[in-house]
Amino acid sequence: MDDRPRPADDRPFPAAAPPPRAARLATFAFFALNGFLMGMWIVHLPVVEHRTGVDHAVLGRLLLLLGAGAFAGMRLVGPLADRFGARRVVPSGAALCATALVLPGLATDGWTLGAALLVLGFGNGALDVGMNVHAVQVERAYRRPVMSAFHATFSLGGVLAALAGAPALGRGWPPVATLAAAGLLGLAVTACAAPALLRREPEPEPEAGPDAAGRPADGRPATGPEPAPRRGRRTSTRVRALAGLALLLMLCEGVANDWSVLHLRDALDAPAATAALAYGCFSTAMTAGRLLTDRVAARHGPVDVLRYGAAVAATGLTAAALSPWVPLALIGWAVFGIGLSGCVPQLFSAAGHADRDAAGANVSRVAGLGYLGMLAGPAVIGPLTRVMPLNLTFFLPVAFCVVAVCAAGVLRPPSAAPVREGRAARPSARDTAH
Repeated sequence: MDDRPRPADDRPFPAAAPPPRAARLATFAFFALNGFLMGMWIVHLPVVEHRTGVDHAVLGRLLLLLGAGAFAGMRLVGPLADRFGARRVVPSGAALCATALVLPGLATDGWTLGAALLVLGFGNGALDVGMNVHAVQVERAYRRPVMSAFHATFSLGGVLAALAGAPALGRGWPPVATLAAAGLLGLAVTACAAPALLRREPEPEPEAGPDAAGRPADGRPATGPEPAPRRGRRTSTRVRALAGLALLLMLCEGVANDWSVLHLRDALDAPAATAALAYGCFSTAMTAGRLLTDRVAARHGPVDVLRYGAAVAATGLTAAALSPWVPLALIGWAVFGIGLSGCVPQLFSAAGHADRDAAGANVSRVAGLGYLGMLAGPAVIGPLTRVMPLNLTFFLPVAFCVVAVCAAGVLRPPSAAPVREGRAARPSARDTAH
């Protein structure tokens, strides 16, 4: 085996046994299912709002319950995934999310809608963290980056929801019927995909035999976990940094979701149909970028994906904010999506690989704080529009992207790993920080 030092952030996994393709396909199914279920809720949101008789202001407050339920589900399910395994947690979260999808269709007023959104949000958060933990497990088994493609499948699930929900709404079908049908489909997908999930975390393969000090080649002691508490503190600090970056970058994504269309309509006086293309350009570019990011990460490493991706995103949003022309603004939003596309999956992957025994808890921290950032997008930009034009408020997410550029080094494995005598090696990048 090659004993030359391997760069800590950008080299492929060592050779491994054939990857678990069935588990990867099952993970794709759950990501697509999550996007489909939440997309079906979004498509039916106006109808449910009208049916329950709530106004926009009340609906905005009720949607916070959806976010609160998701945050609670993420924080609870992460440790459960560490204790019981993703194989048990993922189907449970998917079944809860699919079952809860019908609840908003049954709501008759603001109180019942709020309760329905709280339960739906909890199921969404549980599924979100569980499937990301399993994605880390699959990625470790594959020994190469595969996380971004999973996130792209989530976006494709949302597209399928729009394609399925629009005809149903056009025919005037009641929301409870279409949401119930989507939920039953979700339960069927869960039942079919669950058996293919990995039963346990695959054990890492050492690169070489024990060194003179009795440590295996992966840098751990010969027996038991590494006893030094300082390692735990270092891991915790790194995970907090990853969560902070997820907060900033998912806030940027939330800004695109909530304000891109309004930007073209209000700042550039674009027609409504043209303004809608802003979000379409962003989401399409983000999906395409995530389908390509894994190959880029395998070749250049996650640090470069985050650093240059965030730089591209900052450039694209700056162009959109300053553009006096609609075509250039649309290009700017597309470039913004391409830049952001691979950033967040790298953070989730790094959190899952930071500590094998606490992968679920770490992913839940990063995903939970990132989700709060997604919700905070409109809350942060809205008040700023009272003191400055909308396009100028976009320089706040531009600044967040610049912070991500400067902090991209956090994706590197900790440099303080035990050094093996006679060999200046570190743990494989893909085994620890991916």
